[in-house]
Amino acid sequence: MAQKVKNFLEGELAKDTLLGIGVAIPGIIDQKERIVLKSHALGIENYSLRFLEQALEIPVYFENDANAAMLAEKKQKYPNAIYLSLNHTLGGAFCIDGKLFRGQNQKAGEFGHMILVPGGRKCYCGKSGCADAYCAASVLTQDNRQSLDAFMEKIESGDEKNLQTWNEYLDHLAVLISNLRMAYDMDIILGGDVGGVLSDYMIPLGEKVMAYNGFEHDVSYLKNCSYKKEASAVGAAKYFFTKHMVEL
Repeated sequence: MAQKVKNFLEGELAKDTLLGIGVAIPGIIDQKERIVLKSHALGIENYSLRFLEQALEIPVYFENDANAAMLAEKKQKYPNAIYLSLNHTLGGAFCIDGKLFRGQNQKAGEFGHMILVPGGRKCYCGKSGCADAYCAASVLTQDNRQSLDAFMEKIESGDEKNLQTWNEYLDHLAVLISNLRMAYDMDIILGGDVGGVLSDYMIPLGEKVMAYNGFEHDVSYLKNCSYKKEASAVGAAKYFFTKHMVEL
C-alpha cells in the first residue's frame, strides 16, 4: 500500500504541499496507540497501524469509516446529529456540539450490532438479529452478487421480487431510525451507498418511520447525506484541512 501511494504521488505538483493522508477503516480504532482494536469486517484484532505510518513517511490520520463519513458533513449545519452509514456493512457515528462522540471504549455509534430482530438472521459478527443483517447494503446486493445500481434499476422497472425486498428493507430501516430517534433525539443523516439513493424514496420511508413513532408528527429530522459516494474518504482528508486551518 505504501508503494502504491508513493507511485501515485510521483510527479504530482501537490506533493510538496501534501498535508497528510487520511485512512478510513471499518473497525474500532485506538487513535493514540494506532491500533485497530477490532474489525469484524476485515477479520483483524489488535492490529498495529504504525508500520504503515512509518512506511509512508507522511502524516497519517486513521479513523473509523463511519466517523470519517460524519466528519465529511458540515458541523455548522449538523452540530448534533447521527450519521447512519448504510454501506456493505452498517456503521454509525454521532456528533455532539460539533465533536465526534466516541464513547468510553471507542465503540459509540456501532448501530449495526444493535439487536433489531431477536433470534433473527445471522450477522457476520456471530450474533443473530443485528441491524446489519437487515439494513446494510449487502441485504440488497445479495452480499455483492449484484450491484446496488442493478438492484435499484429493478425497483424502478417494477420487479415484484425486488420490490418486496425493498419494502422489507425500508420497514426494518424505519424501526432502526425510530429507535435511534427515541434514544438520541437528534437529526439522522442517511449516508453510505444506500443513503445515496434514498433521496428519491424519502416519502415512503418517512411514512414507515412515522408508523413506529407516535411522539412526532413529521420526519424533518431525517436528512440526506452531502456525499453519495466515498464520504469516508472526504472526511478522513478533511481532518487535515481542519488541522491546518487551526494551525494557521
